[in-house]
Amino acid sequence: MKRSKEIIAMLLAGGEGKRLGLLTRKLAKPAVPFGGKYRIIDFTLSNCSNSGIYTVGVLTQYQPMTLNSHIGIGVPWDFDRREGGVTILPPFVREQGGKWYRGTANAVYQNINFIEEYNPKYVLIISGDHIYKMDYSQMLEYHKEKGAEITIAVIEVPWEEASRFGIMDADVNGLIKEFQEKPKKPKNNLASMGIYIFDWKILRRYLRKDERNPRSSNDFGKDVIPLMLREGRRLYAYPFKGYWKDVGTIESLWKANMDLLTDNPPLDLYDKDFRIYTVNPNQPPHYLGSRARVICSMINEGCLVQGEVNHSVLFPGVQVGEDSRVKDSIIMPGVKIGKDVFIDRAIVGEGTVIGEGTCIKSSQEDPPEIILIRDQLEVPPYSNITCTLENIKDLKGGKAISSLAYGDGA
Repeated sequence: MKRSKEIIAMLLAGGEGKRLGLLTRKLAKPAVPFGGKYRIIDFTLSNCSNSGIYTVGVLTQYQPMTLNSHIGIGVPWDFDRREGGVTILPPFVREQGGKWYRGTANAVYQNINFIEEYNPKYVLIISGDHIYKMDYSQMLEYHKEKGAEITIAVIEVPWEEASRFGIMDADVNGLIKEFQEKPKKPKNNLASMGIYIFDWKILRRYLRKDERNPRSSNDFGKDVIPLMLREGRRLYAYPFKGYWKDVGTIESLWKANMDLLTDNPPLDLYDKDFRIYTVNPNQPPHYLGSRARVICSMINEGCLVQGEVNHSVLFPGVQVGEDSRVKDSIIMPGVKIGKDVFIDRAIVGEGTVIGEGTCIKSSQEDPPEIILIRDQLEVPPYSNITCTLENIKDLKGGKAISSLAYGDGA
Protein backbone atom coordinates (compact mmCIF):
# COMPACT_ATOMS: atom_id res chain seq x y z
CA MET A 1 0.00 0.00 0.00
CA LYS A 2 1.21 3.50 -0.85
CA ARG A 3 1.22 6.38 1.61
CA SER A 4 -2.33 7.18 2.70
CA LYS A 5 -4.04 10.21 1.19
CA GLU A 6 -6.85 12.16 2.82
CA ILE A 7 -8.59 12.52 -0.54
CA ILE A 8 -8.03 11.30 -4.09
CA ALA A 9 -9.94 12.16 -7.27
CA MET A 10 -11.48 9.81 -9.82
CA LEU A 11 -12.01 11.72 -13.06
CA LEU A 12 -14.54 10.25 -15.50
CA ALA A 13 -13.21 10.98 -19.01
CA GLY A 14 -14.59 8.25 -21.27
CA GLY A 15 -17.54 10.14 -22.74
CA GLU A 16 -18.26 9.84 -26.46
CA GLY A 17 -20.04 13.18 -26.77
CA LYS A 18 -22.36 12.19 -29.64
CA ARG A 19 -24.20 15.53 -29.58
CA LEU A 20 -20.94 17.26 -30.51
CA GLY A 21 -21.16 15.50 -33.86
CA LEU A 22 -18.07 15.72 -36.02
CA LEU A 23 -15.94 17.23 -33.24
CA THR A 24 -15.83 13.90 -31.42
CA ARG A 25 -15.33 11.74 -34.50
CA LYS A 26 -11.75 11.00 -33.38
CA LEU A 27 -11.76 12.52 -29.89
CA ALA A 28 -13.25 11.79 -26.51
CA LYS A 29 -15.43 14.69 -25.38
CA PRO A 30 -12.95 15.80 -22.66
CA ALA A 31 -10.25 16.18 -25.34
CA VAL A 32 -12.24 18.66 -27.47
CA PRO A 33 -10.37 22.00 -27.78
CA PHE A 34 -11.80 24.97 -25.91
CA GLY A 35 -11.01 28.63 -25.31
CA GLY A 36 -8.22 29.12 -27.83
CA LYS A 37 -5.53 26.95 -26.22
CA TYR A 38 -7.10 24.44 -23.83
CA ARG A 39 -8.89 21.11 -23.94
CA ILE A 40 -12.07 20.66 -21.90
CA ILE A 41 -10.40 18.31 -19.41
CA ASP A 42 -7.82 21.00 -18.52
CA PHE A 43 -10.41 22.71 -16.34
CA THR A 44 -11.05 19.70 -14.12
CA LEU A 45 -7.35 18.81 -13.90
CA SER A 46 -6.50 22.41 -13.03
CA ASN A 47 -9.24 22.47 -10.39
CA CYS A 48 -7.62 19.44 -8.75
CA SER A 49 -4.17 21.03 -8.83
CA ASN A 50 -5.43 24.37 -7.49
CA SER A 51 -7.30 22.50 -4.74
CA GLY A 52 -4.21 20.64 -3.56
CA ILE A 53 -5.44 17.26 -4.83
CA TYR A 54 -2.44 15.63 -6.50
CA THR A 55 -3.60 12.02 -6.76
CA VAL A 56 -5.94 11.66 -9.72
CA GLY A 57 -7.14 8.59 -11.59
CA VAL A 58 -8.41 9.39 -15.10
CA LEU A 59 -10.92 6.82 -16.34
CA THR A 60 -10.79 6.70 -20.14
CA GLN A 61 -12.67 4.65 -22.70
CA TYR A 62 -13.83 6.18 -26.03
CA GLN A 63 -11.07 7.35 -28.45
CA PRO A 64 -8.46 7.80 -25.69
CA MET A 65 -5.24 8.33 -27.70
CA THR A 66 -5.30 12.14 -27.96
CA LEU A 67 -6.44 12.45 -24.35
CA ASN A 68 -3.73 10.12 -23.07
CA SER A 69 -1.06 11.97 -25.03
CA HIS A 70 -2.31 15.34 -23.79
CA ILE A 71 -2.25 14.32 -20.12
CA GLY A 72 1.00 12.35 -20.23
CA ILE A 73 2.50 12.27 -16.72
CA GLY A 74 0.68 15.47 -15.81
CA VAL A 75 3.55 17.99 -15.93
CA PRO A 76 1.44 21.13 -16.64
CA TRP A 77 -0.74 20.44 -13.57
CA ASP A 78 2.20 19.55 -11.26
CA PHE A 79 1.16 15.89 -11.16
CA ASP A 80 4.61 14.46 -12.00
CA ARG A 81 5.25 13.28 -8.45
CA ARG A 82 6.85 10.34 -6.69
CA GLU A 83 3.75 9.91 -4.52
CA GLY A 84 0.37 10.14 -6.20
CA GLY A 85 0.27 12.01 -9.51
CA VAL A 86 -2.02 11.23 -12.42
CA THR A 87 -2.78 7.69 -13.60
CA ILE A 88 -4.66 6.77 -16.78
CA LEU A 89 -7.18 4.00 -16.02
CA PRO A 90 -8.64 2.31 -19.13
CA PRO A 91 -11.29 -0.41 -18.71
CA PHE A 92 -9.83 -3.19 -16.59
CA VAL A 93 -8.16 -5.96 -18.60
CA ARG A 94 -8.51 -9.51 -17.31
CA GLU A 95 -6.97 -12.71 -18.63
CA GLN A 96 -10.11 -13.44 -20.63
CA GLY A 97 -10.08 -9.97 -22.20
CA GLY A 98 -11.14 -6.41 -21.56
CA LYS A 99 -14.44 -5.31 -20.11
CA TRP A 100 -15.93 -1.93 -21.04
CA TYR A 101 -17.16 0.39 -18.33
CA ARG A 102 -20.94 -0.07 -18.17
CA GLY A 103 -21.70 3.17 -16.34
CA THR A 104 -20.15 5.81 -14.11
CA ALA A 105 -20.42 3.70 -10.96
CA ASN A 106 -19.09 0.59 -12.69
CA ALA A 107 -16.11 2.58 -13.96
CA VAL A 108 -15.14 3.44 -10.38
CA TYR A 109 -15.98 -0.08 -9.18
CA GLN A 110 -13.54 -1.58 -11.69
CA ASN A 111 -10.81 0.57 -10.13
CA ILE A 112 -11.43 -0.15 -6.44
CA ASN A 113 -7.93 -1.64 -6.19
CA PHE A 114 -6.40 1.63 -7.42
CA ILE A 115 -8.29 3.59 -4.77
CA GLU A 116 -7.37 1.16 -2.00
CA GLU A 117 -3.67 1.59 -2.78
CA TYR A 118 -3.97 5.06 -1.24
CA ASN A 119 -6.43 4.16 1.56
CA PRO A 120 -8.15 7.58 1.33
CA LYS A 121 -10.71 8.85 3.79
CA TYR A 122 -12.60 10.64 1.00
CA VAL A 123 -13.01 10.14 -2.74
CA LEU A 124 -13.86 12.97 -5.12
CA ILE A 125 -15.78 11.86 -8.23
CA ILE A 126 -15.64 14.38 -11.09
CA SER A 127 -16.29 14.57 -14.80
CA GLY A 128 -13.86 15.77 -17.45
CA ASP A 129 -16.42 17.37 -19.76
CA HIS A 130 -17.58 20.57 -18.02
CA ILE A 131 -16.21 24.11 -18.11
CA TYR A 132 -15.86 25.68 -14.65
CA LYS A 133 -13.41 26.69 -11.91
CA MET A 134 -13.92 25.26 -8.42
CA ASP A 135 -11.79 24.88 -5.30
CA TYR A 136 -12.67 21.34 -4.23
CA SER A 137 -10.96 21.87 -0.86
CA GLN A 138 -13.80 24.22 0.13
CA MET A 139 -16.34 21.55 -0.82
CA LEU A 140 -14.40 19.04 1.29
CA GLU A 141 -14.55 21.34 4.33
CA TYR A 142 -18.32 21.66 3.82
CA HIS A 143 -18.58 17.86 3.64
CA LYS A 144 -16.75 17.52 6.96
CA GLU A 145 -18.72 20.28 8.69
CA LYS A 146 -22.04 18.68 7.73
CA GLY A 147 -20.98 15.20 8.74
CA ALA A 148 -22.10 14.10 5.28
CA GLU A 149 -21.59 10.65 3.78
CA ILE A 150 -21.89 12.10 0.30
CA THR A 151 -21.86 15.74 -0.78
CA ILE A 152 -23.14 16.71 -4.23
CA ALA A 153 -22.18 20.03 -5.85
CA VAL A 154 -25.33 21.73 -7.14
CA ILE A 155 -26.21 24.75 -9.23
CA GLU A 156 -29.48 26.38 -10.20
CA VAL A 157 -30.22 25.90 -13.90
CA PRO A 158 -32.91 27.47 -16.10
CA TRP A 159 -36.22 25.66 -15.66
CA GLU A 160 -36.39 24.79 -19.35
CA GLU A 161 -33.09 22.88 -19.02
CA ALA A 162 -33.82 21.13 -15.71
CA SER A 163 -34.98 17.89 -17.33
CA ARG A 164 -31.43 17.34 -18.66
CA PHE A 165 -29.94 17.01 -15.16
CA GLY A 166 -30.21 15.16 -11.89
CA ILE A 167 -32.58 17.38 -9.88
CA MET A 168 -32.87 17.45 -6.10
CA ASP A 169 -34.75 19.04 -3.26
CA ALA A 170 -32.82 20.05 -0.12
CA ASP A 171 -33.81 21.65 3.18
CA VAL A 172 -32.41 24.96 4.50
CA ASN A 173 -29.39 23.13 5.94
CA GLY A 174 -28.57 21.49 2.62
CA LEU A 175 -29.77 18.00 3.56
CA ILE A 176 -31.08 16.34 0.40
CA LYS A 177 -34.65 15.08 0.70
CA GLU A 178 -35.35 13.99 -2.87
CA PHE A 179 -33.28 13.20 -5.98
CA GLN A 180 -34.53 12.54 -9.53
CA GLU A 181 -32.27 11.78 -12.47
CA LYS A 182 -33.37 13.74 -15.58
CA PRO A 183 -37.08 13.98 -14.64
CA LYS A 184 -39.56 14.71 -17.43
CA LYS A 185 -41.43 17.14 -15.16
CA PRO A 186 -38.89 18.54 -12.69
CA LYS A 187 -40.17 19.86 -9.36
CA ASN A 188 -37.05 21.93 -8.78
CA ASN A 189 -34.21 23.51 -10.74
CA LEU A 190 -31.41 22.62 -8.32
CA ALA A 191 -29.20 20.47 -10.54
CA SER A 192 -26.38 18.07 -9.82
CA MET A 193 -23.07 19.14 -11.37
CA GLY A 194 -21.80 15.55 -11.40
CA ILE A 195 -19.28 16.39 -8.66
CA TYR A 196 -19.41 14.14 -5.59
CA ILE A 197 -17.39 13.73 -2.41
CA PHE A 198 -17.92 10.35 -0.74
CA ASP A 199 -16.66 8.87 2.48
CA TRP A 200 -14.59 6.07 0.95
CA LYS A 201 -15.90 3.29 3.21
CA ILE A 202 -19.49 4.22 2.32
CA LEU A 203 -18.74 4.51 -1.40
CA ARG A 204 -16.99 1.13 -1.47
CA ARG A 205 -19.98 -0.53 0.22
CA TYR A 206 -22.48 0.95 -2.25
CA LEU A 207 -20.34 0.23 -5.31
CA ARG A 208 -20.28 -3.44 -4.34
CA LYS A 209 -24.00 -3.44 -3.57
CA ASP A 210 -24.77 -1.80 -6.93
CA GLU A 211 -22.58 -4.29 -8.79
CA ARG A 212 -24.56 -7.19 -7.30
CA ASN A 213 -27.86 -5.76 -8.55
CA PRO A 214 -28.62 -7.27 -12.00
CA ARG A 215 -31.24 -4.56 -12.68
CA SER A 216 -28.85 -1.66 -12.09
CA SER A 217 -27.49 0.46 -14.94
CA ASN A 218 -24.42 1.04 -12.72
CA ASP A 219 -24.77 4.81 -12.77
CA PHE A 220 -24.29 7.21 -9.84
CA GLY A 221 -27.23 9.43 -10.72
CA LYS A 222 -29.68 6.70 -11.70
CA ASP A 223 -28.79 4.00 -9.20
CA VAL A 224 -26.25 4.64 -6.42
CA ILE A 225 -27.44 8.03 -5.16
CA PRO A 226 -31.18 7.16 -5.17
CA LEU A 227 -30.38 3.94 -3.27
CA MET A 228 -28.38 5.83 -0.64
CA LEU A 229 -31.25 8.29 -0.24
CA ARG A 230 -33.81 5.49 0.16
CA GLU A 231 -31.64 3.89 2.83
CA GLY A 232 -31.46 7.08 4.85
CA ARG A 233 -27.84 8.07 4.25
CA ARG A 234 -26.69 11.62 4.92
CA LEU A 235 -26.61 13.36 1.52
CA TYR A 236 -25.88 17.08 1.37
CA ALA A 237 -26.05 19.64 -1.44
CA TYR A 238 -23.08 21.99 -1.83
CA PRO A 239 -24.28 25.19 -3.57
CA PHE A 240 -21.99 26.55 -6.31
CA LYS A 241 -22.46 30.14 -7.48
CA GLY A 242 -19.76 30.40 -10.13
CA TYR A 243 -19.70 29.81 -13.90
CA TRP A 244 -20.43 26.24 -15.00
CA LYS A 245 -21.21 24.99 -18.49
CA ASP A 246 -22.15 21.56 -19.72
CA VAL A 247 -20.73 21.86 -23.25
CA GLY A 248 -22.46 18.75 -24.56
CA THR A 249 -23.91 20.28 -27.73
CA ILE A 250 -22.53 22.31 -30.62
CA GLU A 251 -24.59 25.31 -29.53
CA SER A 252 -23.46 25.17 -25.88
CA LEU A 253 -19.80 24.74 -26.87
CA TRP A 254 -20.02 27.72 -29.22
CA LYS A 255 -21.80 29.82 -26.58
CA ALA A 256 -19.23 28.98 -23.88
CA ASN A 257 -16.41 30.10 -26.18
CA MET A 258 -18.27 33.31 -27.01
CA ASP A 259 -18.72 33.95 -23.26
CA LEU A 260 -14.94 34.40 -23.05
CA LEU A 261 -15.07 37.39 -25.42
CA THR A 262 -17.22 39.72 -23.32
CA ASP A 263 -15.69 42.76 -21.61
CA ASN A 264 -16.25 41.11 -18.22
CA PRO A 265 -16.22 37.38 -18.98
CA PRO A 266 -18.12 35.19 -16.50
CA LEU A 267 -15.19 32.75 -16.59
CA ASP A 268 -11.92 34.50 -15.70
CA LEU A 269 -8.97 32.86 -17.46
CA TYR A 270 -6.60 35.61 -16.29
CA ASP A 271 -6.81 35.01 -12.53
CA LYS A 272 -3.19 34.47 -11.42
CA ASP A 273 -4.35 32.87 -8.17
CA PHE A 274 -6.40 30.17 -9.93
CA ARG A 275 -4.83 29.40 -13.28
CA ILE A 276 -6.02 26.95 -15.89
CA TYR A 277 -3.03 24.90 -16.99
CA THR A 278 -2.47 23.09 -20.28
CA VAL A 279 0.20 21.69 -22.57
CA ASN A 280 2.34 24.35 -24.25
CA PRO A 281 1.73 24.26 -28.04
CA ASN A 282 5.37 25.30 -28.74
CA GLN A 283 4.36 27.70 -31.50
CA PRO A 284 6.01 31.01 -32.44
CA PRO A 285 4.31 34.30 -31.47
CA HIS A 286 1.20 35.27 -33.42
CA TYR A 287 1.58 37.85 -36.21
CA LEU A 288 -0.88 40.49 -37.44
CA GLY A 289 -0.23 41.73 -40.97
CA SER A 290 -0.33 45.36 -42.11
CA ARG A 291 -3.97 45.03 -43.25
CA ALA A 292 -5.12 42.87 -40.36
CA ARG A 293 -7.98 43.98 -38.13
CA VAL A 294 -8.80 42.19 -34.88
CA ILE A 295 -11.84 43.07 -32.75
CA CYS A 296 -12.73 41.47 -29.41
CA SER A 297 -11.08 38.13 -30.22
CA MET A 298 -8.61 35.57 -28.91
CA ILE A 299 -5.60 35.12 -31.18
CA ASN A 300 -3.20 32.42 -30.00
CA GLU A 301 0.36 31.28 -30.61
CA GLY A 302 1.47 30.71 -34.18
CA CYS A 303 -1.49 32.51 -35.78
CA LEU A 304 -0.88 34.54 -38.93
CA VAL A 305 -3.67 37.06 -39.57
CA GLN A 306 -3.82 39.13 -42.77
CA GLY A 307 -7.59 39.72 -42.75
CA GLU A 308 -10.29 40.65 -40.22
CA VAL A 309 -11.17 38.65 -37.12
CA ASN A 310 -14.24 39.85 -35.20
CA HIS A 311 -15.55 38.31 -31.96
CA SER A 312 -13.90 34.95 -32.64
CA VAL A 313 -11.54 32.42 -31.08
CA LEU A 314 -8.47 31.33 -33.05
CA PHE A 315 -6.49 28.34 -31.80
CA PRO A 316 -2.71 27.99 -32.34
CA GLY A 317 -1.36 27.90 -35.89
CA VAL A 318 -4.41 29.36 -37.67
CA GLN A 319 -3.84 31.39 -40.86
CA VAL A 320 -6.31 34.01 -42.11
CA GLY A 321 -5.71 35.28 -45.65
CA GLU A 322 -5.95 38.82 -47.03
CA ASP A 323 -9.43 40.36 -47.30
CA SER A 324 -10.94 37.44 -45.38
CA ARG A 325 -13.42 38.00 -42.55
CA VAL A 326 -14.03 35.70 -39.62
CA LYS A 327 -16.97 36.60 -37.40
CA ASP A 328 -18.52 34.95 -34.30
CA SER A 329 -16.60 31.74 -35.00
CA ILE A 330 -14.28 29.16 -33.47
CA ILE A 331 -11.31 28.19 -35.62
CA MET A 332 -9.54 25.05 -34.39
CA PRO A 333 -5.74 24.48 -34.48
CA GLY A 334 -3.89 24.55 -37.78
CA VAL A 335 -6.77 25.76 -39.97
CA LYS A 336 -5.72 27.62 -43.13
CA ILE A 337 -8.17 30.20 -44.47
CA GLY A 338 -7.45 31.52 -47.97
CA LYS A 339 -8.00 35.01 -49.39
CA ASP A 340 -11.40 36.71 -49.56
CA VAL A 341 -13.17 34.13 -47.37
CA PHE A 342 -16.20 34.96 -45.21
CA ILE A 343 -16.97 32.81 -42.14
CA ASP A 344 -19.90 33.63 -39.84
CA ARG A 345 -21.07 31.63 -36.77
CA ALA A 346 -19.08 28.51 -37.55
CA ILE A 347 -16.78 25.99 -35.90
CA VAL A 348 -14.02 24.90 -38.28
CA GLY A 349 -12.32 21.61 -37.38
CA GLU A 350 -8.60 21.13 -36.84
CA GLY A 351 -6.30 21.18 -39.87
CA THR A 352 -9.00 22.07 -42.41
CA VAL A 353 -8.07 24.21 -45.43
CA ILE A 354 -10.66 26.73 -46.67
CA GLY A 355 -10.17 27.70 -50.31
CA GLU A 356 -10.18 31.36 -51.35
CA GLY A 357 -13.47 33.09 -52.05
CA THR A 358 -15.46 30.63 -49.93
CA CYS A 359 -18.51 31.77 -47.95
CA ILE A 360 -19.53 29.87 -44.80
CA LYS A 361 -22.77 31.26 -43.41
CA SER A 362 -26.03 29.64 -42.35
CA SER A 363 -29.09 30.11 -44.54
CA GLN A 364 -31.23 29.49 -41.47
CA GLU A 365 -32.39 32.52 -39.50
CA ASP A 366 -33.93 33.13 -36.07
CA PRO A 367 -31.72 31.67 -34.75
CA PRO A 368 -28.96 31.05 -37.29
CA GLU A 369 -27.51 27.54 -37.25
CA ILE A 370 -23.96 27.07 -35.98
CA ILE A 371 -22.18 25.56 -38.98
CA LEU A 372 -19.68 22.80 -38.24
CA ILE A 373 -16.90 22.01 -40.73
CA ARG A 374 -15.16 18.67 -40.19
CA ASP A 375 -11.46 18.45 -39.39
CA GLN A 376 -8.80 17.76 -42.06
CA LEU A 377 -10.98 18.79 -45.04
CA GLU A 378 -9.85 20.70 -48.11
CA VAL A 379 -12.72 22.97 -49.10
CA PRO A 380 -12.48 24.00 -52.78
CA PRO A 381 -12.20 27.71 -53.67
CA TYR A 382 -15.43 29.71 -54.08
CA SER A 383 -17.58 27.19 -52.21
CA ASN A 384 -20.85 28.33 -50.65
CA ILE A 385 -21.48 26.44 -47.41
CA THR A 386 -24.77 27.04 -45.62
CA CYS A 387 -24.97 23.93 -43.41
CA THR A 388 -22.75 21.49 -41.53
CA LEU A 389 -20.18 19.84 -43.79
CA GLU A 390 -18.75 16.36 -43.23
CA ASN A 391 -17.38 15.41 -46.65
CA ILE A 392 -16.37 17.26 -49.80
CA LYS A 393 -18.79 15.00 -51.69
CA ASP A 394 -21.55 16.89 -49.85
CA LEU A 395 -20.65 19.89 -52.03
CA LYS A 396 -22.42 20.09 -55.37
CA GLY A 397 -21.59 22.90 -57.71
CA GLY A 398 -19.61 24.50 -54.88
CA LYS A 399 -22.63 24.48 -52.54
CA ALA A 400 -23.29 22.39 -49.43
CA ILE A 401 -26.30 20.19 -50.11
CA SER A 402 -26.83 18.27 -46.86
CA SER A 403 -26.88 18.89 -43.15
CA LEU A 404 -25.91 16.41 -40.44
CA ALA A 405 -27.86 15.56 -37.33
CA TYR A 406 -25.72 15.69 -34.20
CA GLY A 407 -27.27 12.65 -32.53
CA ASP A 408 -28.92 12.29 -29.15
CA GLY A 409 -26.11 10.84 -27.06
CA ALA A 410 -24.48 12.56 -24.13
